[in-house]
Amino acid sequence: MVKCQVVMDALERIAPRHLAEDWDNPGLLVGSPAREVSRVLVALDVSDLVVRQAIREGAEMIVAHHPLLFKPIKKIRTDEPLGHRLQLLLQHDIAVAAAHTNLDIARGGVNDVLAEAIGLGKLSSFVITSQDDDGRVESLGRIGSLPQPMTIRDFAEQVKKALPTKHVRFVDAGDRPVRKVALCSGAGAEFIAKAAAMGADAYVTGDVRYHDAQHAAELGMHVIDAGHFGTEFPVVQVLAERLREELSTKGHVEVVTDHKSQDFFTIA
Repeated sequence: MVKCQVVMDALERIAPRHLAEDWDNPGLLVGSPAREVSRVLVALDVSDLVVRQAIREGAEMIVAHHPLLFKPIKKIRTDEPLGHRLQLLLQHDIAVAAAHTNLDIARGGVNDVLAEAIGLGKLSSFVITSQDDDGRVESLGRIGSLPQPMTIRDFAEQVKKALPTKHVRFVDAGDRPVRKVALCSGAGAEFIAKAAAMGADAYVTGDVRYHDAQHAAELGMHVIDAGHFGTEFPVVQVLAERLREELSTKGHVEVVTDHKSQDFFTIA
């Protein structure tokens, strides 16, 4: 058993909080750093399903990618979903922490996991978020290359098979073969023009809207929308493994994962 703060320190080594965007809300969001923890549940979202799993399996702490509390709240109504979730967490003394854009940006984080899953190599920075005095840069998203050129249809099929999704949408921008690929997990449609300017043949992200797709087609660049869940859920297993490594010498603590969550979207 370890203190909650020990888990937070491990999370800081994996995804340093200073990497997070200014608008973000990572860190310990519910509970006390002094809470004793013997089991940690790693998840993408702090959903009702995840909270029930934590209660059922005796997890004293949830570490999620998406922050449970993102915007300031003015009331806690326990008859509404968020208020009821907070009530259960406090009743069962379950701490909640989040590593959001800091985990997106961190090396070995969400975007590196996504890039490896869909077969990209020779990765470099995509959307630079900071640069140190020594020239080291941090970036949101990655840009890399496939071992061999593929058609957009074949690449879309490869992405679908690699990720926890039953379908992907894609913009077919013509006969252009896919070799150089940019990506941004979650919702990254705002970077479509940047991906095209950097010479990407295709861009992989989630939550692409109609006019985003239209813009990509006009730029002559393929886009694959693999969904918010599909592009981010793979990090759950990797984050759990990293936490196990970091905590292995700190005391007896078990790290388990959300194994039941699914994408909210389905197809008829």
